[in-house]
Amino acid sequence: MTNDVENAACPHLDAVDEHALEALFFSARTANTFAPIPVSDQQLADIWELARWAPTGANMQPLRVVFVRTDAGRARLTAHMYEGNKAKTASAPAVAILAIDTRFHEYMSALLPFKPEVAQLYASNEALRDASARLNAALQAGYFILAVRARGLAAGPMSGFDAASLDAEFFPDGRWRSLLVVNIGRPGKNAWLGRLPRLDHTECLRWE
Repeated sequence: MTNDVENAACPHLDAVDEHALEALFFSARTANTFAPIPVSDQQLADIWELARWAPTGANMQPLRVVFVRTDAGRARLTAHMYEGNKAKTASAPAVAILAIDTRFHEYMSALLPFKPEVAQLYASNEALRDASARLNAALQAGYFILAVRARGLAAGPMSGFDAASLDAEFFPDGRWRSLLVVNIGRPGKNAWLGRLPRLDHTECLRWE
């Protein structure tokens, strides 16, 4: 009976097919060039629609996204990228700035309605608030990259930018802080580098 109730609440628990696994994990990698094919606002909204459902601690959801699509916006952003990332960002049809909302706790009473006192816990403890925001925004950034791939687009995530100057440009009030920049689009010529090694199971796993 318990399994029936659980499956009714979350019915889609079948393993995804091999094509999906290839697209999300095995064949997927960071794109370094992009084709001049536009990415629509609807495509970007669809990416977020997937990413926003993935779990975070206490449902805090601290990640925020700025989609950069215009030439003017891209020029503003490219100015803060490290030299090796400027051309990639300039050529991407769309770019997402992933940021942390440092005051995510102001939404906690709505996001965790059965335990609204959690909002005050984070409000009163800056160290806990910062650590929780960083961890959970990083989780959401990973979900976001998978969502880009799941929507049939290539992702080029980068941490190579001047965060202080980027934040001053895009988030001058200081509430949001940049975490990652993700180029988004169809892959261009020579988009992929060779697959780099991964650690073996024997180096990563323990069984007790």
